[in-house]
Amino acid sequence: MSQQQTWSQRFESALHPAIAIFNASIGFDIELIEYDLTGSIAHAKMLAHSRIIPPEEAEQLVQGLEQIRQEYKNGQFTPGIEAEDVHFAVEKRLTEITGDVGKKLHTARSRNDQVGTDIRLYLRDKIKAICTDIRKFQQTLLQIAEQNVEILIPGYTHLQRAQPISLAHHLLAYFQMLQRDFERLQDVYKRVNISPLGSGALAGTTFPIDRHYTAELLHFDGVYANSLDGVSDRDFAIEFLGAASIIMVHLSRLSEEVILWSSEEFRFVKLTDSCATGSSIMPQKKNPDVPELVRGKTGRVCGHLQGLLMLMKGLPLAYNKDLQEDKEALFDTVKTVTACLEAMTILFEEGIEFQTKRLAEAVAEDFSNATDVADYLAARGIPFREAYNLVGKVVKTCLAEGKLLKDLSLLEWQQLHPAFSEDIYDAIAPRQVVAARNSYGGTGFEQVKSAIANARVQIEVQS
Repeated sequence: MSQQQTWSQRFESALHPAIAIFNASIGFDIELIEYDLTGSIAHAKMLAHSRIIPPEEAEQLVQGLEQIRQEYKNGQFTPGIEAEDVHFAVEKRLTEITGDVGKKLHTARSRNDQVGTDIRLYLRDKIKAICTDIRKFQQTLLQIAEQNVEILIPGYTHLQRAQPISLAHHLLAYFQMLQRDFERLQDVYKRVNISPLGSGALAGTTFPIDRHYTAELLHFDGVYANSLDGVSDRDFAIEFLGAASIIMVHLSRLSEEVILWSSEEFRFVKLTDSCATGSSIMPQKKNPDVPELVRGKTGRVCGHLQGLLMLMKGLPLAYNKDLQEDKEALFDTVKTVTACLEAMTILFEEGIEFQTKRLAEAVAEDFSNATDVADYLAARGIPFREAYNLVGKVVKTCLAEGKLLKDLSLLEWQQLHPAFSEDIYDAIAPRQVVAARNSYGGTGFEQVKSAIANARVQIEVQS
């Protein structure tokens, strides 16, 4: 199809070949073909429902569109650059199948509201799929957490040893991040699931269409109340990219921890062969490629968000060709987030092994129980700030003498303050330090078990 055939007789010559290639989007918007066909079928049925075309012609259109769907699935329909975009490609093929009836499909519809509908149908499906992937990863984290409630791991602030915590508690923090991601996408879905179909190019149409009928056929929750907004709005896409960026940031943070944990300096986890690679020159190395790639791909998704924000910031109403640039960002983000969620799920299912012996050593070789010494004194009536300063002094002394708090004799404790007694050793044992933090949401073992049970219920209720 030449540009002269595509457009009206207003044009006297075809596009320059290089401009035709530059202008075309068929190379990537073919991704929308199933949604374009679904939206067009609903539009054809509405035209008959509103008595704009006869029912038999609508049936011909529907049958023709379903034939194109089958041809595409079978690899028989492969439009090239001459089609410019998926919408024209479908219309051209439909006309070949149904004759002049095919030319009626575009009645009371613009490519502007057509593409807006396609994108929303596409994104609606992808949000559901990503939510399913989030649930799978959450289930994996929960399973590992259940197996490691009483395994301890150093907790950090400023990447400095802070307090020992339950490994399950650490993993449940990421469960909660993913839970917010899930709920955020559910909220975005509400604004994706509004139909722009019937907005026309920008001002509606003179035909007696029924926009609510097509919205119902396509399972939209409602329709855009303003036709200008209907064809130009990409807030929903920006929101999705924002939600996707936050998902990637959460995955990236977890990836960074796995990278650190697998290093020789930490040795908290061991990478299995199924999820690690080697070096081309250093035979001893096992590299954490999966979390490194996830960490790297995060910048790419965040970049798509920034790109769409900059795309939209200067656009006057209503539709502008700039909006063609929204699709590749959306498509790539969906594919990237999906791949990263799958990879991280596999990594935690079979790619890492927690080194429990090393973890036990790690929580016993530092001063992360110092706060518990201060709490011990505070529980015996000593003002916390005074207790805090006393413990700071004893830590300083221990560091100078190469000791840990557990190495101090009872006499040394009592010289520090007479409130200390034999039970100080139990109070500062790593397991007791963790178990004692039984406030709601804390790392105490009973709290962690309760959190796991609540998480199970939460998933079941919201699935």
